Amino acid sequence: MAMGHDNGEQPTLFITYDKLQGLGHPFYEALDKLLRKHGFDRFAEKQCEPFYAEVMGRPGLAPGVYFRCLLIGYFEGIGSERGIAWRVADSLSLRRFLGLGLEKQPPDHSTISRTRRRLSTDVHERVFTRVLELVAEHGLLRGKTLGIDATTLEANAALRSIVRRDDGRAYKEYLTDLAKAEGIEEPTREDLARLDRKRPKKGSNDEWVHPHDPEAQIMKMKDGSTHLAHKHEQAVDLETGAIVGVTVHGGAAGDTKTIEKTLEVADANLAEVRQEGSVLTTA
Repeated sequence: MAMGHDNGEQPTLFITYDKLQGLGHPFYEALDKLLRKHGFDRFAEKQCEPFYAEVMGRPGLAPGVYFRCLLIGYFEGIGSERGIAWRVADSLSLRRFLGLGLEKQPPDHSTISRTRRRLSTDVHERVFTRVLELVAEHGLLRGKTLGIDATTLEANAALRSIVRRDDGRAYKEYLTDLAKAEGIEEPTREDLARLDRKRPKKGSNDEWVHPHDPEAQIMKMKDGSTHLAHKHEQAVDLETGAIVGVTVHGGAAGDTKTIEKTLEVADANLAEVRQEGSVLTTA
C-alpha cells in the first residue's frame, strides 16, 4: 500500500446528504429504533401538552428531542446543558439520533434550559418511569436487589449570596452589624474578614440559606473547599445496573437521613412498572 500525502487540495464545495448516511453510531441507531417502535416521542409530547400554549407562535423544542438530549447527557457522562449542546452540535450521529437534518440547527443550551424550567418535575418522573418500563420489557430490570449510591454536586449558586434565615440579611450586612455592635463604626473589609474568622459555626445551614436555591446546603467538598451543594442519590438494580430511582437532597444531609426517601421512590417506580404489566420479578 502506497503512503498517502496531503497535497493541500481545495476541499469539496458541496457534498450530498446521501454520502453522510453511513455516519451513525450503532448504539444510538439501535436506541432510536427502539424508542420509535414504542412511540416514545408521541408519549413525551402527550405528557408535555399542558405546558405549551395552543396559540400560534415560535415553535419550541420538541419534547422528544429534549428528553433525547437528557439521554445523551446520561450516556455521554455530561453534567451540564451547555455540555450537551456542544456535544450534539459536534456529532453527526447524535444529530441523527435527535432526528435533525443538516439544515436544522441543534438546540443550544439556553433552549434546553428553558424547556427544563417549563416542564414540571412530575412530567420528568413520568417519562423516567416510561423508560423504566421499556427497560423492564426487554429483560434489563429485575428489581430484587438494589444498591444506593450518592454523590455531591456543587450547586449553581454563589456562597456569597446567602442570607439569614431569620431576617433575610445578606452575609456582609450581618458581619457589618456585628462589627458595629463591637464598637467599629466604619468597618473595613479587613475588619469584617477578621471578625468572620473568629466566629464559631459561621457556615451553619440552620442559620443561612440561598434565596434562589433554598435546597442547597453549605458543605465542605472533597477538595477541601466550601460551597453550596446538593446530594444526588440513586437506587440501582444490582443485577442489571438499571437506575430505578433518583432523589436530590441538601449537600450536607447524611446517608441515614436520605436513604429511606430514595428507597421509597425506587419502590414506587418499580410498583408502577409492575402495574403496567412489565415482566418483573416481585421482590
